[in-house]
Parts: sequence; C-alpha cells; structure tokens
Amino acid sequence: MSTEKKTPVMVETDVEVDAFLDQVPSEVRRRDADRLVDLMRRITGEPPRMWGRSIVGFGRYHYVYSSGREGDAPAAAFSPRKAATTVYLVEGFADQSDLLGRLGPHTTAKSCLYLKNLDAVDLGVLAELVRRSCRAVTGRDEAASGQAPDR
Repeated sequence: MSTEKKTPVMVETDVEVDAFLDQVPSEVRRRDADRLVDLMRRITGEPPRMWGRSIVGFGRYHYVYSSGREGDAPAAAFSPRKAATTVYLVEGFADQSDLLGRLGPHTTAKSCLYLKNLDAVDLGVLAELVRRSCRAVTGRDEAASGQAPDR
C-alpha cells in the first residue's frame, strides 16, 4: 500500500465569497445564498470561505478515512447550483426524519439536501439540521445559543 498522500478534492481557496455569489445567475439562488450565509455564520460563528470553485463553507473539521485518506472540509456548506441550492450535511439523514418531515419541499442524496426555494422551507428546521451536522463533525455546539432566523 502506498504511503503517498492524495491531494484533497476540496480545498479552501482565496476567492471572495461575495464575488462568487454576485455571479450566480438566478435571483432566487442569490437571495437564498445570502440567507444561508447569515444562517450558517450565526450557527458556526465563522465567516464564509470558498471551498473549491463553487462551495461556500463555514468553519472546518479534519477527517481521516479508514483508507488513510485525510483532509479538511467545511463544517457547514452550501452551493447555489442551477437546479437547486445544495446544503451539505456531512452526517447524512439517517437520524433526521423528525426534522425532514417538517422542513418543507426538498430532496436528499447521501449528504446533500436540495432546496429550490428557501421561502418554502421552515428556516428554523433547516437551522437545526445544520446545527446537528456541525455538532457531529466538530464535537462542539458552536451555536447552541444562536437564534434561528424567522421564516
């Protein structure tokens, strides 16, 4: 087995978040992105940073796979994609049915939560999903006192 480390797929960059978000063509995705920046900043206590070319992340955690591959990733993140905004919840959805049932219109895949319009979802529920995911990967409850935004 090779001891050579692989280059991480996702890396933090120096791209300005505002410059990236200004380029999002959909007005709905831009508006939702602004709201997610506020929500995730409040939950993590961290400023937004670009990860890769299209992921806005907050905070960081270190991971190590059983294969030996390791790296850093944002503790909370989203990406305004063409079809929907993707919210990355690292721990997935296995134990989240209580919240997903109350969230509003969404789809999921692995650790991705797809939202077409934040006006249609309960932002308090979304905040709790993000909070739980951050707690799972960082071991900290950064924003237990943070207020969820009004819907």
